[in-house]
Formats: sequence, C-alpha cells, structure tokens
Amino acid sequence: MASSYDVVVIGGGPGGYVAAIRAAQLKMKTAVIERDKLGGICLNWGCIPTKALLKNAEIYDKISHGAEWGLKVENPKIDFSQVIKRSRGVADRMSSGIDFLMKKNKITPIIGAAKLAKGNKVEVTKKDGKKESIEAKHIIVATGARAKTLPGVEIDGEKVISYKEAMVLKSLPKSLTVVGAGAIGIEFAYFYAVLGTKVTVVEYLDTILPVEDREASKVVANSLKKRGVEIVTGAAVKGVEANKSGTKTTYEKNGKKETVQAEKTLMAIGVTGNVEDIGLEDAGVKVEKGHIKVDEHYRTGAKGIYAIGDVIGAPWLAHVASAEGIHCVNAIAGLKPRPIDYSNIPGCTYCQPQVASVGFTEDQLKEKKIEYKVGKFPFSASGKAVAASEADGMVKLLFGKKYGEILGGHIVGAEATELIAEVALARSLEATLEDLHECIHAHPTLSEAVMEAAGAAENMAVHI
Repeated sequence: MASSYDVVVIGGGPGGYVAAIRAAQLKMKTAVIERDKLGGICLNWGCIPTKALLKNAEIYDKISHGAEWGLKVENPKIDFSQVIKRSRGVADRMSSGIDFLMKKNKITPIIGAAKLAKGNKVEVTKKDGKKESIEAKHIIVATGARAKTLPGVEIDGEKVISYKEAMVLKSLPKSLTVVGAGAIGIEFAYFYAVLGTKVTVVEYLDTILPVEDREASKVVANSLKKRGVEIVTGAAVKGVEANKSGTKTTYEKNGKKETVQAEKTLMAIGVTGNVEDIGLEDAGVKVEKGHIKVDEHYRTGAKGIYAIGDVIGAPWLAHVASAEGIHCVNAIAGLKPRPIDYSNIPGCTYCQPQVASVGFTEDQLKEKKIEYKVGKFPFSASGKAVAASEADGMVKLLFGKKYGEILGGHIVGAEATELIAEVALARSLEATLEDLHECIHAHPTLSEAVMEAAGAAENMAVHI
C-alpha cells in the first residue's frame, strides 16, 4: 500500500525543505523527496560553498597586501586542494544540519527520483531500482534549476565546465574564460583572479552585472580590471571548442570575430528549470519556456499540485524560493498570506567589492517615466570604511520626487550584501527619505552611509 501524507515536497533545496518545515509546524504529515542530498544546489553546490571559496579569496587577498597593514607575511602560498576541501566541508556541515531539522520536525526524508502519477500520487525510484508509491493531499514541486548552455556548446565537465565543476577543480587553472557576467560568472571571475588565474569575461550585454545599477557595475568592472581580468562586453559567443591545450571561445563584437584561448571555459549564462522526467504533462501541469506556470499562491492549475523556487522561473534566488515555500504552505493551510512583493527582493553578488540592490534601477525608472531624485554617499567619506581599507564603492538611493518614497537602493562596497537589508525593510514598511535620514545610525559604522545617502538626496548629507 502507498504511504500517505498531507504534504509531499519534491526537491530538498531551500524552497523544498523550508516548505516542508513550515508544513510540519502547521501539524501536517510531511515528506520530502530528494534524489541527491538535502539542501539542494544552494547548500551543496551553490550559495554556501561558493561563499566559503570567496572568503578564502578575500583572506588571501588581504594577506597578500599585509604590508599595508603593517603585517609582514612573506610569500603566502595557496593550497588549492585545501581551499576546495574546506568549501566541501562547509557544504557537508550545512547539509547535515538539514538532516537534523527533518528529524526535529518529524519530516520523512525519501531519497530517490520522483515522478508525478495520477490521483495525487508520486512514484519514487530508489537508487537500488526499487519503486515506492506515495499519496498526498498536496504535492509541491521544488525541483530547482540547472546551468544553461549555448546551442552547440556542450558542457563536458572537464574543459567546458559549469559552476559545479568550477567549485571542485583538482588544480588551479592558469587561465579561464567566463561566458556570462551575471552574479555567478563575476563571483568565479573574482575568485580565480585573486588566486592567480588569468581570467577573461565575455558578456553579451554592454555591461557586467547587467541587472544591477550601471554605476555599481562600473565599480566592480574597474576593480576586476585592476586584478588583471579582461572584460569583453557587447560580445556574442558563437562557439566554445575543446582542444589539446584547453578551450577556444569564439565571439563576435562590432561585426568582427575574435577568439580567446584558455585552459578552461566556464559557462555562466543562467539556468533553466528542472521540468523533465517528473511527470508534469501527465499530471496536467503547464510548462512555459522551461518553467512551471503558477498563480500568486503557487498553484499549478492541476488540483493539489503546486510549484515553487527556481523551477517556476526568475528571480532564481534561494531566499525567494524559501519565501515562496512558506507562502505556498500557508495558503494550503488557509492562512490567507499576502502575495510576495517581487519588486522588493534583494539581489546580491559576493565578489569584492560586493554588490547588492533592491527595487528599481535608474534605467527602469526612466523607462517607466517615473520622476525621481538620487542620493549618493561614497565609502571614501566613511570613517569606518577608510579605517578598514574598504573605501571603494558607494550607497546610492532613489526616491520618488514628489513624496520621497524609496524606489530603489544600490550598494557597492564592503558588506553591501548585509547593508541592503535595511533598505529592503525600509521599503517594505513604506519608509521615506526623511525616515531613513532621521534614523540615528551608530558611529562609526558602514551603515551610516545609508543615512548619509538619504540626506544627500536633499543636500543634507554632512560628510560630503
């Protein structure tokens, strides 16, 4: 006989396991089906282990410039295998933490490949080939996404790689071509450049980090160039060919074809939803452009089947998947949650200097013909930033011209990914320019730059 649950979640990533925990909190009998390890891409191959790698790069960079701090460290060396080992250890530790949370919340973890079946059932194929049938009143699909590639470009995992292989290389490559200058591409470009790899970034659009504010992107581009990274924007990649000495990437820019030779090429052009081989069509679930179509409460249109996270499309962010999981379960429980405000989702890039943003960019406001004013405060005028030798970057805030509402926040610099939470919270509480500026911030802190940027919009900033 089939096991029976109130909620079954397919996928144990930051959307899936969070949804399962919320369901358990609401006293629903819950199971999570995961084909690999709980935690999904985020904990095992994405958010967490990449931050471990980036911290290694940051520390190595500081040590390499220790003389500026009066710290004499001669000839610091990289043990690349230990760098990778530490990152994998962090991932394993966090994944084990999810195992603990499953036990704590009395959630049944099931390891295997899931496929939707008729009658609100899920068929699970275990690693040993055995099959198990599971019934559920509610099924939440949280299968995530995987790296995309260009037509005709095969990711072989050896010379042409995705983010997964980039995290566990056996040796530090002498050269690397990164195709795509979004958050993933730029984080890896920074990491490998700091450790000594010759990095070339090729981006189709006219700026790196194209979803970010142009001024912020320019700060990061200049920093990367100082590290020896070659950045090619406005270039369409036509092919990536593996050869004896590595890879040859061909791109077209201004009507001319160019090539770049490297030991490896990292494909970082985005992701596509994992919608194959899980029985979506048979269950009546609609898929559009590689992602599952859902309504504001994450219902798919097929009775009792929901979908959350990367598999439903942009924004492909772990914190969005978690929020969607909680909302979905609360809606299932009849709690009438408010729809998620996708205009107030923080986006973060963890290179150095960091980039974080929330709300609208200037380009978007101009396109929408919304009148706005700008407040900017450079970290070079921040006592805390200068004391920490982190003077690159700025806080840039956008406010409505008439009412002073916060339309967008853009931070580039030290701890930007931590600082952005204040702006996101202020927007969610409908705070104004005056509210931000009049809120007393501790001194000396980096967060003072947010207060000063708000003041700068009305010529009230004191330290510039």
